[in-house]
Amino acid sequence: MHANVGDKLLVHGRTVGHHDRVAEVVEVLGEHGGPPFRVRFEDGHETVMSPGPDTVVRPHEPVA
Repeated sequence: MHANVGDKLLVHGRTVGHHDRVAEVVEVLGEHGGPPFRVRFEDGHETVMSPGPDTVVRPHEPVA
């Protein structure tokens, strides 16, 4: 998995009742854009994560 600062990670809920969550990559800690990533979720919570197969990277789209 490869991500850049500003990209969004869509983490799919894995069980009934757990919704998808979106986190913004605020720092890439791995080599060559790889995990782990420091991310900030929509509620302001920050954590370091190594995303699994239930996560999709949505590239950052700069404002024109």
